[in-house]
Amino acid sequence: MKAALFPLAAYLRGAPELAREAVVVHEGPSARIVAASRLARRAGVRPGLTVAQARNIESGLVDRVRDPEREHTAREVLLEIAGAFSPRVEDGGEGMAYLDIAADDEHSLGQSMMRDMDAAGLPGRVGIAGSKLAARAAAALPRSPNVVAPRGEARFLAPLPLKSLFEGNGRGPASAEDGDDEEILHTLKLWGLRTVGDLAGLPAAEIHSRLGERGAALHAAARGFDPEPLTPLPPAPTFRESQTLEWPIDNLEPFLFVARGAVERVAARLDARGMGCKRLELSLKLEPEGLHELAIELPAPTREARTLLSLVRLHLEAEPPRAPITSMQLLAHPDVPRQAQLSLLGPAALSPDRLAAVTARLLALLGPNRVGSPRTRNGHLPERFRLTDFDPPPPPRIRLDPRPGRGMLAVRTLRPPVEVEVLTAESEETDNTAPCPAPRQINPLPTDERHVRIEGAVRTAAGPWEIEEGWWRKAPALRDYWDVELRSGAVCRIYRDRTSERWFADGVYD
Repeated sequence: MKAALFPLAAYLRGAPELAREAVVVHEGPSARIVAASRLARRAGVRPGLTVAQARNIESGLVDRVRDPEREHTAREVLLEIAGAFSPRVEDGGEGMAYLDIAADDEHSLGQSMMRDMDAAGLPGRVGIAGSKLAARAAAALPRSPNVVAPRGEARFLAPLPLKSLFEGNGRGPASAEDGDDEEILHTLKLWGLRTVGDLAGLPAAEIHSRLGERGAALHAAARGFDPEPLTPLPPAPTFRESQTLEWPIDNLEPFLFVARGAVERVAARLDARGMGCKRLELSLKLEPEGLHELAIELPAPTREARTLLSLVRLHLEAEPPRAPITSMQLLAHPDVPRQAQLSLLGPAALSPDRLAAVTARLLALLGPNRVGSPRTRNGHLPERFRLTDFDPPPPPRIRLDPRPGRGMLAVRTLRPPVEVEVLTAESEETDNTAPCPAPRQINPLPTDERHVRIEGAVRTAAGPWEIEEGWWRKAPALRDYWDVELRSGAVCRIYRDRTSERWFADGVYD
C-alpha cells in the first residue's frame, strides 16, 4: 500500500480547501520543492525546483512548508487503514505500508483499501504480490490496484530497471546504507547488468562472495524472495493528530477554528474503529519555546466531535496559553464504548453512544468533577460522597409493574448548605442537659441570593443528633442536626456548627 506524493497528501489531508489548487510543498533553506499537485505538474512544476523558479512557471502557485507533524499523523492513519484489513502490518517508511493478507478476490480487496485511503484524505495506490519488492513495484504502476500472479514475482520483476531494487526501501533519505547501495548499483552497471532479471540470473554464491550480505539480499529480492520477514507493528494505543501552524495564533477563536479540523479527523478515526475517546490530551507549542499541556478525562467514551471541541474550549478558557501557539498535537486515548443488547419485547434500552454524548456535553457545560454517578463514602458527615462513571444497568427484560409506595421520603441535599438564622427556645424552657436548644423560628439571611428559601415557624422539631468527625484536626466537624417541620408543611434538615455557632440548612425532604 503506497500513498502517492506523500508529503503533499499529508498536508492536504489537513487543508482540503487547497485540493483544487496548484499546490507545492517545499523544504530546506533554498525552498526546494519535494511534491507538487497535479495542477502544478501540468503547468510544468517539478520536484527539485525552487519556489521562485516554480512561480516563474505558474504565477498562481500555492506553496506550503513541509510539515513533519502532519506527515507523522498521516503515517499513523495509513497504518490504521492497513490494520483494518490485516493484523500483520509493517511500516514501510514514508507513505508506505506492507501487510500480510489472504483473500479469494485480491483485486476487490485492493479496491476497498483505495476507497478507505480516499475517505481518509490519503489517495494512494495498491500493489499485491508475494514479496515486498514486487508489491512495491506493482503499486507504482497505473490503473491501481495491480495484482501479481502467485509465484510470478520473478517474472514480473525481470524487466524492471536495476534502480527499482533501491527505491522505496523505507530507510529514509539519510540511511547509512545509501552509500553502499550507490556503490553496489555502480558495480552492477559496470558488470553490464541493466534489469532486475539480469541480476536474478547470476549465481547467488558469486553475488554473496563479491557484494557481501547486502548484495545477497538484493539478489534474493530480485528473484522474488523477501530477505527479511514481515515485521508487524503493535496496534497504536492512541490516536494522534498534529500539525504546525502557518503563523502563531494568540486568540482562542482562530485556534478553535484550526483545532476543529483535527478534532473531526480524530473523531472519524475513532468511529471507523468502533471506539470512543476516554481521555483527550492537547499539547501546544508556544512561541518561542514554551509548552502548554492539558488533559481531559471524559465520563464515558465518546466520538462526537462537537462535544470534544467544546471540552477543549472549556479547558482553554479556564487555563489560556501564556504565549502565541505555533503547533498543536491532539492525543485521543481510545476505549470500547458501553455495549447494550437491544430488546424487541422489553423496554427500550439506552443507546450507549447517545448516553456517552450526553454525559460528555454535561461535562463541557458543568466542568470537571461534576458529572457522574454519586456514591457514598465512609464517614459520618452526610455530604460525603464520591463520583463514579455513570453506567446505568440494562433495563429488565420484561416490563414490571411499579410497586405501591410506602410513604418513604427522600432528602434533597443542598450543596453547599444554605446559611440561615435560627431562633431557639429560651433557656428556662429547655432541658439543661440538652446540648443544643430546640429551634423555634427559621429566617433567611439577607445576603442569601439563592432560589431555595427556608423560613417560617417550626411546628415540630426532632433532635439533636450529634456528629463529631476529625477531632484530631485543627478544624474538626462538630455539629448538632435537627429535623424540623415548618408551619408551611415543609420538612427540612438543619444543623448548628458548634465551632462558629452558625446554623445551616443542608437538606429538604420530598
